[in-house]
Amino acid sequence: MSNTYGDWLKAQREAAGLTQQELADTAIMTRSHISHIEAGRRIPSKEDAQRLDKALNTGNVLSSFLPGKDDGTIADYFEPARQLEQQAKIIREFALSFVPGILQTEGYARTVLGAAFPPRSDEERDRHIVTRLGRAKILDDPVTPVVWALLDETVLRRPVGGPGVMAEQITHIVRLVENERIRVHVMPLALGLHPMLDGMLTLMSFEDQPPAAYSEGQRTGRLHDSPSVVQELQVRYDLALSDALPLNESLALLRATAKEYEHHE
Repeated sequence: MSNTYGDWLKAQREAAGLTQQELADTAIMTRSHISHIEAGRRIPSKEDAQRLDKALNTGNVLSSFLPGKDDGTIADYFEPARQLEQQAKIIREFALSFVPGILQTEGYARTVLGAAFPPRSDEERDRHIVTRLGRAKILDDPVTPVVWALLDETVLRRPVGGPGVMAEQITHIVRLVENERIRVHVMPLALGLHPMLDGMLTLMSFEDQPPAAYSEGQRTGRLHDSPSVVQELQVRYDLALSDALPLNESLALLRATAKEYEHHE
């Protein structure tokens, strides 16, 4: 992304005579997050931008001119994570209810986005679909990023869009695994409780910056870059992964589930 935003933030901070740590303390953020914003590697959430405006007495400039939100097809709380998603070298997803966005087929995405409330117009939904499918283009590169997906079995059992849509969606994931583009592990329902039942999670690692995590719930999302928080979320993911089905068993379950949906079309 353009670093005009980060340069302007740095200029305002220096004009106020504040170090990155002092600004971070005042805005209730981490120094590393301030550093990444100023370097152009990350953009703040709207809430963080509002706190920066308050800390620097810049009115609403930083919150009004956040980059990358022009078309409204990405929720404000997800935009910082989307930016990082495009830069990540390793992406590890945990999905509790829906197939992760970068793995969704058009039919599945159309169903999910069509269920939004308040309802979207056909034109608005089409714009969102194009944006979501555009995120999947990171898989066009045969090697980078490395992608692991940990799927709660609920994701496979809930017939989003009906049997036809689900058969196509699961087959798409199977092909990505067969082509060794991604790894997928399934958390079986029989396992019961596991450490990831709070919601969806994305863990991202980079070549030249610290790892980050993104968690999401009902119309809320949070980007985490505090080392201690990211480490805790990584450990939770690793614990859950240790209880998941191995790759070959997960692939067999995916194939069998796709066939079940095909028989019910």
